[in-house]
Amino acid sequence: MANAASGMAVEDQCKLKFLELKAKRNYRFITYKIEDQQVIVDKIGGPDKTYEDFTNSLPGDECRYAVYDFDFTTDENCQKSKIFFIAWSPDTSKVRMKMVYASSKDRFKRELDGIQVELQATDPSEMSFDIIKSRAL
Repeated sequence: MANAASGMAVEDQCKLKFLELKAKRNYRFITYKIEDQQVIVDKIGGPDKTYEDFTNSLPGDECRYAVYDFDFTTDENCQKSKIFFIAWSPDTSKVRMKMVYASSKDRFKRELDGIQVELQATDPSEMSFDIIKSRAL
């Protein structure tokens, strides 16, 4: 399943874990990394994990894709949930790595059916809890 443009394959486990997050809500977040020309699952956070646990799981100098299941309460007091796709590309990561992640992002995101909000972040301030909350509402 390599993409002609980026030559990137997506490991089946990536989609399976995402479906479990979406349908069964087994996980709070999943991070993915590119290794040997394919996207693989990097880390998984259980349903008890917080947004801070999620942000702490992202490396400071390497790119990652991530999916986060954000629960929130609306102004009308309704419990809701939105699934975020976050492209983490810190300024301190290698240029080649940033290029590979940027060129593969759209294709990988298409594999994950059910993403509701997309966010691109180059440093933690661009994906603060307040930003996530404002994008969810």
